[in-house]
Formats: sequence, structure tokens, C-alpha cells
Amino acid sequence: MNTNLLKYNTKYPSVADLKRKAKKRIPKFAFDYLEGGCNDELNVWRNKEDLKQVLLMPQYLRKHNGVDMRTELFGHIYDAPFGISPIGLQGLMWPNSPEILAKAALNHNIPFVLSTVSTSSIERIAEITESKFWFQLYHPTQEKMLNDILYRLEAIRCQVLVVLIDVPSFGLRYREIKAGLSMPPKNTILNFVQAAQHPTWSIETLKAGIPSFATLKPYMQKNMNMKQLGKFMDATFTGRVDVEKLRAIRHKWKGKLVVKGVVSEQDAELCANIGVDGIIISNHGGRQIDAGESTIKSLQRLSDNFKSKYKIMIDSGLRSGPDIGRALACGADFTFMGRPFMYGVAALGRQGGEHTIAMFKAQLHQTMEQLCCEKTNDFCTTLITD
Repeated sequence: MNTNLLKYNTKYPSVADLKRKAKKRIPKFAFDYLEGGCNDELNVWRNKEDLKQVLLMPQYLRKHNGVDMRTELFGHIYDAPFGISPIGLQGLMWPNSPEILAKAALNHNIPFVLSTVSTSSIERIAEITESKFWFQLYHPTQEKMLNDILYRLEAIRCQVLVVLIDVPSFGLRYREIKAGLSMPPKNTILNFVQAAQHPTWSIETLKAGIPSFATLKPYMQKNMNMKQLGKFMDATFTGRVDVEKLRAIRHKWKGKLVVKGVVSEQDAELCANIGVDGIIISNHGGRQIDAGESTIKSLQRLSDNFKSKYKIMIDSGLRSGPDIGRALACGADFTFMGRPFMYGVAALGRQGGEHTIAMFKAQLHQTMEQLCCEKTNDFCTTLITD
């Protein structure tokens, strides 16, 4: 194995190890925001459990000349077939998380996707990544705001625009409601107590400043209180993305366009008709609907019919190198993960991004060696149990 792949903290060789450390290191309300799902969190569980049912088939007698994880996507050759999913309010879990992860992604040559509701701005991430990043758009209700965000993205030469379609309403997440993190957010005595119990997190947060929606600052009144913030978010992001809105964005945006949240044949066909460059099969990590299918099941249904029409990517539930291999075997061109990278940063701070990427590279490299896969598209033979 390439020894460069092993340059990570071996005390934390898995996502489970990082998760345990993160849970001890950050306040409960921050961990619950990251970890929680919609309603009874069944789809969070389903995403992971259904992936485990995909069994990879080795070909031991096949001639093998080594492993090459490089993967072409939209004209760029990435060093591995996985990227960092967008997550809102990243700075709540650990200060400067978007900057830490964006820099690590640049160093490792994998994609980083910035959320509209992240705690770093478009311009700041563009500076860190030399504009080598993707942006996930929460479609605003005001066309003027939409046009201005697109203008800002064009000005810094953003590589890929990802339009999010699976948040027509705010998810009903019981953990967030109890912690006061629903809209409008509330300060509670319990949250202050939890923060005080984690002094390192509190000190680092004070140094970095209270997390805010940095990209949205130009559109917000100064010094908004919690109630005003709640009203702003509710008024700004309650409009759903229908086919006409997506078609309008396709007309305006000349770069690569990806649609995230596709799980049905109907939506996949509409995306093909509009002329998008790719889709990300996603259920928002189980945070928006509990009574839905896992993303690996959606991938298995969609990949055969739509792979020739655009790039098919997946997120939600992947937690290891073998999981990446499972998704590739089921027809994905590329994979994304969100929570694992936030566990890494919450657990290890500024080293968390580098560690987690190197960890996944090592896991995937070992899986490919074991199965005699030379390229990432060699995960072609699987047994899928019922």
C-alpha cells in the first residue's frame, strides 16, 4: 500500500472512532444538530443498514497491476471518487469547519461543496480553494437574491452549481426542537450549561465569533435577533423548486449544473429533459423525510436507466471505504459524505479534515486491493441480498 495513504491519526481509524470522540468534545446540542434526523430517524438508520446488504464480489485470479483511485468528473480528474457534502451551520459543530474542510479538500484534490446556509461565505471559500469548489443552492423566494448569488458564483468562477430540491419545508427534527435549534432558534439555559461543560469548544467558538449564515449576510438586516432571523429564513427559503424554476436556472447558469435530492424516476427524467450535467441521489441524510427509501435503493433503481444521460452521484449513509465501493458497484459515478467529515473536525479540530480524507483513501485503497480492482469503475460484480 502507498504509505502516503496511512498518514492519519491511527487512534481514530474509523468513522465510529471519530464519532465517539466528537460526541465527547462538543456540546450535546451541537452533536444532536449534526446527528439528528427527521421524526423517528428511521431513514438515517435505513441509509446505513441497506448499504450493508450490498456484498462486493472479489476476482482473485484476475491480473492486477495496482490501484488507481483517480476519477474523472466534469472534466476534472480527482484523486479519489468521493467528496465532502454540504452541511448547514458547520461552524456550530466546530469553529471554522468549512475553511478546515475546504482546505483539506484542495490539498487532497477532492470536491468540497459549500452550502448556502453554511457559516463561511462564497468568497472566503473561493479564496481558500482557488475557486475549486462546488456550491449548493437553497433556492430563495426572491429572484433578485437568486440572481445576485449566481452573479457572485460566476465572479469567483465556481466550478459546479448544485441545486437542492428536497427541502420544500423545514424538516421536523425532534432533537433540534428540544435543543431550541428550530426556526426561530432559541437560547436556553441548558445550552449554556452544555457549552460551559466543553471549554475548548467554547473558547474556540469565542475566538472565531458566533456562527452565522455568512453567504446570506448581504441580504439580512444588521443585528437581527433570533425572532427576526427565524422570520427571515422562513420567508426566504419556503419556496419549492419545481421544474420551471430549475429550467430557469439552467438557462441562467452556463457552468456545470447538478441537482441534489433526486430519488424518483419522474424527477430523474425531468432533469434529463432540462439538460442537467448530473444528479446527486440523496435524501438529505434522513433529515427531511422518515418514510422514504434509502439512497442505495434509489441508486439501484435509477442507475441503469439514467447513467447514459448524465453523471449519477450519491450521498446519505456512506461511512467507510467499503461503502464507497458498494455505491460505485451499484452504478454511482461518484460519492459524497457529510457527517463523517464533521465528526472528524469536531474530534480533531484543524487536523480533522486531513485525517478523515486520508482515512477514507486508505480504506478504499485496501478494499480495491482486496477485490483486485485497479480502477474505481471495476466494482462491477455484486451480490445484493434481499
